[in-house]
Amino acid sequence: MKRNIAIIAGGDSSEIVISLKSAEGIRSFLDKKKYNPYIAIVKRGEWAVVLPDGTETPIDKNDFSFRGEDGEVKHFDFAYITIHGTPGENGRLQGYFEMIGMPYSSCDTLVSALTFNKYVCNHYLKGFGVRIAPSIRLFHGESIETDKAIAELGLPIFVKPNDGGSSFGITKVKEASALQPAIAKAFAEGSEVVLESFIQGTEVTSGCYKVKGKAVLLPLTEVVTSNEFFDFDAKYNGQVQEITPARISPTLTEKVQCETSRIYDILGAKGLIRIDYIIPEDGEPCLLEINTTPGMTATSFIPQQVRAAGMTMTEVMDDIIEAELRNKEK
Repeated sequence: MKRNIAIIAGGDSSEIVISLKSAEGIRSFLDKKKYNPYIAIVKRGEWAVVLPDGTETPIDKNDFSFRGEDGEVKHFDFAYITIHGTPGENGRLQGYFEMIGMPYSSCDTLVSALTFNKYVCNHYLKGFGVRIAPSIRLFHGESIETDKAIAELGLPIFVKPNDGGSSFGITKVKEASALQPAIAKAFAEGSEVVLESFIQGTEVTSGCYKVKGKAVLLPLTEVVTSNEFFDFDAKYNGQVQEITPARISPTLTEKVQCETSRIYDILGAKGLIRIDYIIPEDGEPCLLEINTTPGMTATSFIPQQVRAAGMTMTEVMDDIIEAELRNKEK
């Protein structure tokens, strides 16, 4: 019997459009001989399943069931979360699925909440010897004098929401006069803001997943953009070169992959994750951030890396789904 798979998209952040594109990507990757994929839209005040005819039907939040086109109640066997931002990337949806006993694809509630808070996560990992950039965190209602921030972090400074999922609200501040407007812009996207020192170097991103008896460290992607940084336009409007595998030495590639594997284990991560780094001239990778629900369109980083590894997204999806279903059966 084929399993019913919920591909969870939507969310309450500015990234809902990207989430819906990722959901379509995942649906295209799934083996239709094994799975019945449904896109489930989860956002504030609206939980609904998209039926094959394009209509939507409400989700019963008691058990995440829905009524099919024939009027019969259907239950899901597995949830693949592809919400970028709240509530699918910060642990809230994971907690709900844990409460109702639904296997799901991503890191658990604690790890999702930790990695979503970039400042807390990076400083937690710093305690394990992971290299991070100097940074300052501001809560809503807090402020910092421009001169003080520059004295601590230098220029340029990256200013970004601390509790956001992507590239909205980020500014690369190169002049003192631009700092306070950048902080205000970041606060418009989240309740916390991080100011972070700029580090010159090569930006790479590293995908990884582990299931019982199998650890997959994917080829690195090098990110090259003519924009000031890897912003929304660079990510989603083609203003970037994404080079897979990255043009760095095998030794340095292995160093980054080993660090990704180590971070995965430190956190107790689950499912596919992607970790972004800057590699400065000294060759020691510096952690930027961890993404536990990476983009999954055909052109996103993870599918690029999977192809470069000689694998298919269909087999990767199988690995992740089947491992979780086996865990539930134990």
